[in-house]
Amino acid sequence: MKQYIALGISIVFTFMLLQPVAYAESIWDPKQPPALIEKPLNITVYRSDSCGCCKDWVEHLEKHNFKVDEIINNDMHTVKRELGLPSELASCHTGIIDGYIIEGHVPAQDIKRLVNRRLDVAGLAVPRMPHGSPGMETGRRDEFSVISFDKKGNFEQFSHYKNQH
Repeated sequence: MKQYIALGISIVFTFMLLQPVAYAESIWDPKQPPALIEKPLNITVYRSDSCGCCKDWVEHLEKHNFKVDEIINNDMHTVKRELGLPSELASCHTGIIDGYIIEGHVPAQDIKRLVNRRLDVAGLAVPRMPHGSPGMETGRRDEFSVISFDKKGNFEQFSHYKNQH
């Protein structure tokens, strides 16, 4: 009898371990962790210490298997200028990944697409701080575009998100 009870307990624990774990509540983030075989992407993020949405965006990236090196800098205007970011694309935080500039609340999936395709652009930006973008989930969802830009000052829509994801 004890053997059957032990076997039953083993089966129950094994079944519990195989169940999916609740992972994220954001509409932007996976419900389960990224696949273990997915190689983490390294990104450096410059942000102000006082900005809460920047911290939320960093958490969004980490949930998508990014390894984030945060650099706190309260003179973000200078950081953006030194990196060559067009001022009309500015937002609150700035990232650098594989030589690309990532400005503002760019969804992780767009960053991965950029890096995987090795596009001939300087980077991606979500200008300003649209509600509903990753890190700006306030309950309101604004329509927004992710803009690609090059070093000559040319802009192009990279992706577009309606007010419902």
